[in-house]
Amino acid sequence: MEKNKLRLIILTALIAAICVIGSMIKVPVGMITTAALDSAPAFISAVFLPPVFAGAAGAFGHIATGLTSGFPLGVFHVLIAIEMFVIVAVFAWLHRKEYHFLKWVFAIVANGIISPLPFYFLISPAFYIGALPSLFIATVINVAIAAVVMPVLKTVIHRVGVNA
Repeated sequence: MEKNKLRLIILTALIAAICVIGSMIKVPVGMITTAALDSAPAFISAVFLPPVFAGAAGAFGHIATGLTSGFPLGVFHVLIAIEMFVIVAVFAWLHRKEYHFLKWVFAIVANGIISPLPFYFLISPAFYIGALPSLFIATVINVAIAAVVMPVLKTVIHRVGVNA
């Protein structure tokens, strides 16, 4: 295996492991028990991982959150993991294209408002409306953590001379 690809796989696994740790820190808001700090590390990984790898870390992070919550939504957690993959990958792509304001707006709107939208139709409108506040608050917390850490991490990577 090529050294650079192995490096990317190892970094992705490390970020996924940090997402698992974040999945154990639940955001105690509302009725949804799967709101946690699992996506912040995946968003942060946009600094040094390509979009597909960052997205994979985000998807694994959500599966860990579902697992540590007892999978209250059952098989729907696979749908949420796919959504997290897409959201984090697009966020990382926006970061690489230097759309610095747009990436934050996208992360909050996509993860906090749009991603639970399928449950409006799959479960009920009441579930969507009930889930929205807790997911939105958890998303804002995750994005705020990433917004604080990313510039610092980018500076450290630049000073150390690591190829990101």
